[in-house]
Amino acid sequence: MPNTKSAKKRLRQNLERRARNRSARTALRTQVRKVRESVAAGAVDKAQDELRAATRRLDQAGAQRLIHPNKAARLKSRLSRLIKAAKTP
Repeated sequence: MPNTKSAKKRLRQNLERRARNRSARTALRTQVRKVRESVAAGAVDKAQDELRAATRRLDQAGAQRLIHPNKAARLKSRLSRLIKAAKTP
């Protein structure tokens, strides 16, 4: 447990940031899952709409260092490749 006044404040800040980061990361993962589920269901048009939302969230998460920017780029690439493969017979 923190003893000093500044350490108590840092603990409060860390808890708030952790909650905010967990919430954002969960929302990001949910959006990525929606893209994959849409492709699996065969709804390519819906998957493209979901990809646009996922791309926006991934870019924001990478910019905020919530996830590594390269991971964001890698996920965007894989999702778009998945949709492209679903489009072609």
